[in-house]
Amino acid sequence: MSDDVWTVGRLLTWTTEWLAGKGSESPRLDAEVLLAAVRGCPRIALYTAFDEPVDDAGRSRFRDLVRRRGEGEPVAYLVGSREFFSLAFRVTPAVLIPRPETEGLVVRALDICKPLPSPRIADVGTGSGAVAVTLAKHLPRARLVATDISAESLAVASDNAARHGVAERIEFARCDLLDTPSGAGPFDCIVSNPPYVREDEFDSLPRDVRLHEPRGALVAGPSGIEVIERLVALAPQRLSPGGWLVIEVGPSTAEAARGVIGRQPGLIAGDTLNDLAGLPRIVQARRA
Repeated sequence: MSDDVWTVGRLLTWTTEWLAGKGSESPRLDAEVLLAAVRGCPRIALYTAFDEPVDDAGRSRFRDLVRRRGEGEPVAYLVGSREFFSLAFRVTPAVLIPRPETEGLVVRALDICKPLPSPRIADVGTGSGAVAVTLAKHLPRARLVATDISAESLAVASDNAARHGVAERIEFARCDLLDTPSGAGPFDCIVSNPPYVREDEFDSLPRDVRLHEPRGALVAGPSGIEVIERLVALAPQRLSPGGWLVIEVGPSTAEAARGVIGRQPGLIAGDTLNDLAGLPRIVQARRA
């Protein structure tokens, strides 16, 4: 950069062009989120500050973040947070970054649980805790168990629960699926966004996902449904009569996941739900 005055607007313009050249799919948004983080303000506040100069210290911090973004590091990890269901969640490289597609999982669980007086919910593979915390925020009488095999993930999830004032209604348990006493249920609803990427799909994932997000939270195995198979087999023992199992899947594994549900005694398959792009995203079943 030259010695000329670098205003907010000029920085955003230059950075947007540079990130576009590095392959960012949303270069303007990336630039705005990073600069807002450096300035400690909401992103929308940048639009009334285009002519304001950014001091040397701010530009130095911004340059470092932009360089790392250009190398493929996800914006959410760089700023330490991601919005999900209009709530801000802390994220670290120990957890998957919450995605808009997963909001459909929350919507379906809310539809199931809102009519119930005191729903019992399990969130299997909670990661950042985005699903469990969001459900607890919108279901004030619900009790939840959120499990994960990763201690680092559970620490992030617990922090997010505390930040949003729902920690007293969520029990976080380190275990495989529901292999813990509190995971025995019975639950009115079991939700999960499990690993569902096939091993042969991993190399085709976007660079920032492939290089920075936890592989174990993405890849299930050769078929992509290994974790789903185990969870479906557990569900009849863990659900209340009439309780629901709701699982996020990938479009390439949706048909196989439906087949697993259809073959499981004690479960009645529900409709597969599509995401906003029209792709199959949620498979579900009800205990007979």
